[in-house]
Amino acid sequence: MQDPYLYITLAAAGLIGLAIIAAAALRGWNGWLELKRAELGRRFEEAAPPSASARIEVADLKERIRKLEAIAAGVDL
Repeated sequence: MQDPYLYITLAAAGLIGLAIIAAAALRGWNGWLELKRAELGRRFEEAAPPSASARIEVADLKERIRKLEAIAAGVDL
């Protein structure tokens, strides 16, 4: 017959192992949440309104696209 202390020791070791795994998983989860918070914060900082030079560049690109579409359609400008 097995010694009852063996079962108590195995149960205690199992609980300690489970607690260690749970603590590591919670630390990983908190780290992942902090990463996502940092990504969101960075995304809001990057969402600043475009500068004047960026708007001019976009307008220039739109004009070039309009001209290319006119050429493709066979329209003389």
